[in-house]
Amino acid sequence: MAWLQVSVTVENEIAEAVAEVLSRYAERGVAIEAGPEGWNAGPVVVSAYLPQDDQLPTNKRRVEEALWHLGQIQPIPAPTFRPVTEADWAELWKARLEVMHLGRRIVIRPSWLDYAPQPDDVVIQLDPGMAFGTGLHPTTQMCLVALEDLVPGRAEVLDLGTGSGILAIAAAKLGSRRVLAVDNDPVAVRVARENVAENGVGETVETMVGSLADVSRSYDLVVVNILARVIVEMVQEGLARCVRPGGRLVTTGILAGQETEVITALEREGVPLMETRRMDDWVCLVMERQG
Repeated sequence: MAWLQVSVTVENEIAEAVAEVLSRYAERGVAIEAGPEGWNAGPVVVSAYLPQDDQLPTNKRRVEEALWHLGQIQPIPAPTFRPVTEADWAELWKARLEVMHLGRRIVIRPSWLDYAPQPDDVVIQLDPGMAFGTGLHPTTQMCLVALEDLVPGRAEVLDLGTGSGILAIAAAKLGSRRVLAVDNDPVAVRVARENVAENGVGETVETMVGSLADVSRSYDLVVVNILARVIVEMVQEGLARCVRPGGRLVTTGILAGQETEVITALEREGVPLMETRRMDDWVCLVMERQG
């Protein structure tokens, strides 16, 4: 399958708005990545991938028009377009990833790199393929550290918008009894399923193509690493019901300044704020459903 990569380099404060525009046309999701100067010092790159099919000319024009309209509110540069194949995608990720240590014990090891684990390491072997979730983004890092701190023994965990499956795999390796990993992108679910198998947690982690509406029960811990506006929409669609009384909800993908809207929406549903975590310009909220 061939794809057209759409990239826009913008400042942090408008990155989510650009991501929202691109997400309307990108089947494989949207990535927000730091530029060479880092998350705080310079602009970020918002990227998405359009399938090169019969709809490509129309989707490309719509992306350009939507970004032009957004640029009337705050100037943004014109998008750049580059054709890529799935093989190109894989090589792009491989060039950027390295072994990463997070929290007290978590180690992210790309599948093509060697690593000699220490006795207490929780090693996650990852091949992101055509799905987002590599451990590079601050929101993913905060979620992983939160899981290390919050996963109770023998917990049941729900990972909504699982992407590469990295959070579901971490929850399983941290001692969860059962993990459900859900994504509305079949490609992401396929990649997540492969990563789950590679990490030997297939008996614990179930992967499923679907959305919040397809989740029929509640969990001890729910993780949602999506854009702030999507989290608010999910709250309106019943996200709180997925959290057991006394259970925790970890939400991120939230830029600093956007957390109030998410907190307010969840507190209306009986899920008050327990803790706020920050990394660069991103916020991670730990909420607890009242019993």
